[in-house]
Amino acid sequence: METVDEKGKEQWHKEEAVSNFNLTWDLIDKVNRSKEEDLLMIHQAHASRFHWGQIGTPIELARGEWQISRVYALLQMGESALYHAEMCLGYCEENDIGDFDLAFAYEALARAYKVSKFKTMSEKYYDLAMRAADDIEKPEDRNHFLSELGTIKD
Repeated sequence: METVDEKGKEQWHKEEAVSNFNLTWDLIDKVNRSKEEDLLMIHQAHASRFHWGQIGTPIELARGEWQISRVYALLQMGESALYHAEMCLGYCEENDIGDFDLAFAYEALARAYKVSKFKTMSEKYYDLAMRAADDIEKPEDRNHFLSELGTIKD
C-alpha cells in the first residue's frame, strides 16, 4: 500500500513532467528564440523526461525521448537528435507501442537523419513513417501526424 507521501511524490513528478513538456512546446513553437531560450528548451525537455522516468509508463518515456529528439533536431544537433530518436523507437519496439507513437518514432528518426545529412536514412524512416500513418486509428491524430511529417520535406 502506498503512503500519502508516495502518492504526493508521484503527483509532483507527474505535474513537473507535464509542465516541462508543455513549456518545451511553447519554446519549440516560438519563432525567434534567444540562445538562452534554446538552452532552456533543452533543459525543460530533459526535465520532463526525467520526471516521467520516475513514474511514467513506456509510452510517456517514448514521448519524452521523442520531444528531446525534436528539440535537438530543431537546434541542428544531429547526433543528439539521433540518439534520442533511437531511444524513442526502442521504447516503442520493446513494448509493442504502435499507432501514433510508432509513427512519431519513425518521424523523429527521419528528422534526425536529415539534420545529420544522411539523406538515404532520412528517406528510409520517412517512408516508414508514411506507412505507419496508415495504422493511426484516429483521423485527427493521423492528420496531425501527417502535418508534422510534412515539415521534414520543407
